[in-house]
Amino acid sequence: MSAKHNTDPDLQVHWHDDTTVILRQNKAIDYEAPFLFLLFGHERAMLLDTGATADAALFPLRSTVDDLVDQWLQRHPREDYELLVLHTHSHGDHVAGDGQFADRPGTRVVGADRASVHRHLGLTPDLDRPALLDLGGRVVECIASPGHDAAAVTYFDARTGFLLTGDTVYPGRLYVEDPAAYALTIDRLVAFADTHPVSHVLGCHIEMSTTPGEDYPVRTTYQPDEPPLEMTVEQLRDVQRAVAEVGDRPGRHVFDDFVLHLDG
Repeated sequence: MSAKHNTDPDLQVHWHDDTTVILRQNKAIDYEAPFLFLLFGHERAMLLDTGATADAALFPLRSTVDDLVDQWLQRHPREDYELLVLHTHSHGDHVAGDGQFADRPGTRVVGADRASVHRHLGLTPDLDRPALLDLGGRVVECIASPGHDAAAVTYFDARTGFLLTGDTVYPGRLYVEDPAAYALTIDRLVAFADTHPVSHVLGCHIEMSTTPGEDYPVRTTYQPDEPPLEMTVEQLRDVQRAVAEVGDRPGRHVFDDFVLHLDG
């Protein structure tokens, strides 16, 4: 199937519940097709990541988010409602739409670089201690997660049980920039999941097929045989075991539900 024949919306929108929206960019716009997350609290909403395309004409993220916020406010009226834009990490396919929010009233876009996000969230050099982000009656725990990217952060939302892992863990190619930091991050996330009610591990891409160990080629724009985005805590432990097995050996290491890529 040619991407030019794709009739899916530019952004797929799924209301998980009354206060949680999962969005996905159309692969015909950008093959990365990242997932984005919008969480509503009493005082502010948090948009996690802004996708892979800057042009609002091609990727109408701002207008989509505005409409979703309006829908929520119709059900939960309040004045001076804020929007906080944060990121799972600093790579281009997760920050490209930031500019669409630059002039939006009541909005703060936090820089995706490590210093900016750590400063805003209050993450300290002791990376084992999560920071708390209060959206108003909804507290999100923020866990420093370097390894794929030095600025990576994982977010845990107790309301849904979602552990939002960005590009650190997802059903696809897990690119590891810093093997030692990545191993510590995976250990940190497993330990966190052991003491918190994690319902799903949700990353930002799907690149595997439903055939174990088989991923779609890079730049694929049509993936009819995808597994679900959601992964289990046991699959997170599978990543931990794979990291221990691979060590710091560079290359492509294939496992049933993901592929580890270590920089050489």
